[in-house]
Amino acid sequence: MLKVSIKDIPYQVKVFQSSLNNLSAKEVFEFELTDKEIDFKALVDIAQILYCKVLPPKIIDEKNIILFQKLDSNNSFHNNTNDVEDKYGSTSSFSTIDKTSQPSFMVHYLKALQSVGINTRIRVLNLGVNSGDEFEVIKKYSQNFTNLELVGVDYCASAIQKAQEKFKDDSNVVFKEADINKLEELSLGKFDLIITIGTLQSTNIDFNKTVMNIVQNYLNKDGAMIMGFPNCRWIDGEMIYGARVKNYNYSELSNLYKDVSFCKKYLQQKKFRVTITGKDYIFLTATSIR
Repeated sequence: MLKVSIKDIPYQVKVFQSSLNNLSAKEVFEFELTDKEIDFKALVDIAQILYCKVLPPKIIDEKNIILFQKLDSNNSFHNNTNDVEDKYGSTSSFSTIDKTSQPSFMVHYLKALQSVGINTRIRVLNLGVNSGDEFEVIKKYSQNFTNLELVGVDYCASAIQKAQEKFKDDSNVVFKEADINKLEELSLGKFDLIITIGTLQSTNIDFNKTVMNIVQNYLNKDGAMIMGFPNCRWIDGEMIYGARVKNYNYSELSNLYKDVSFCKKYLQQKKFRVTITGKDYIFLTATSIR
C-alpha cells in the first residue's frame, strides 16, 4: 500500500510515479486527507496518468481514505502479438471491453449518429464490427431500426459468431467474416452510411489506400461516414487517455493527427462536410453536401 497526502496533488505526480514502482498490480493508494477541498476531477486525471483505477472511496479513519488501485499494465490486448483470434476473439481480453459503457465514447458516438441522420439511412456498413457493439447502439437509439439493412464485416471468426448470436432475431442484420483488404470478394454494393471505429489503423492495412477505396467503391454519393480513431489504450479493463505508438513509452499523437487530417482533407475534396469531435476516441463525421 502507498500512503500519500491529498494536498497539492497535481504537483506530486512525479513523486507518485516513482513510488508506484514499489507497488504490485492491484495494490491500493491510501490518501491522507487535509483541510484542502478534494478535486475529484484532478484525481480522475491523475489516476489515468498513473495507470490506476479510481475506486469507490473507502474510509480507513477520519483522516485517511483509499481511492486508487494500481492497474496491471500487462493485462492488455495491446500487448498481444499473436494471431487475430487470440487478440480480438471472444475469449480475448479485448472481448471484455465495452466502449459503450464509457460516457466519453457514447456521447460523441451518439452525436455522430445524429449528425449523419441515422433515421434517414437504409444500408449501413460497419468495417471491423467485432461483436457488434456499435450496431447495438443503433438498435437501441434509432427510430427506424427494422427498416435498416446492417452489414458488419470482421476478420475474427469467434467475434462474428458472438455478434450473430446477439442479433439472431434480427433478419435485417448480417455479419461477414472477411479481410478488409479483400472487400471486393464480398460483392457488398454501396451504402448510405459506413462506420469504422479503431480498425483501419491496423498494421496490416494500408490506411490511405483503404480509405480511398471505401469512399470510392462502397459509399453512395449522398452517403455519410463515421470514423473512430482511438486516442486511448485499454489497460486492465480501464480506458486510459492518450494514443501510443511503437517505441514510445508515453502518449504520442502524431500518427493520430496525420490519419485524421488525411481523411478530413480527402473527404472534403469529395464534397463532404467534415466535423471532428471526441476525446478518448476521436470521431470524424462526414456528410455529403452535393
